[in-house]
Amino acid sequence: MGTIVNVVAVVIAITSVIAAAGHTAYLGMLSSAASKRAGGEPVANYVRGRWPIAIGTTAAALVAWLMTGSDAAMIDVLAIALAAGSGVAATRALRSTQARYRIGG
Repeated sequence: MGTIVNVVAVVIAITSVIAAAGHTAYLGMLSSAASKRAGGEPVANYVRGRWPIAIGTTAAALVAWLMTGSDAAMIDVLAIALAAGSGVAATRALRSTQARYRIGG
């Protein structure tokens, strides 16, 4: 039973890290594009305000992934909760940023 919980925790933690890294990478891309473009200051200001969310969700996801290294099933359950929360927060933040700067369609 403990092995199954651990495998589930690891999968959720890795998925959460990917989601948080995706949000961080998207903000990095926006920041880079804004700095190269004249009149990109509003976008750069928006990105600066979103960095704490991206860094926080990434850190929480990484901590959850580290927690999966424990042999205790209760720690794995806590890792699942932390990873799921950070993954959902990162995904929502990414979607809201994409919706704000989506062009077309």
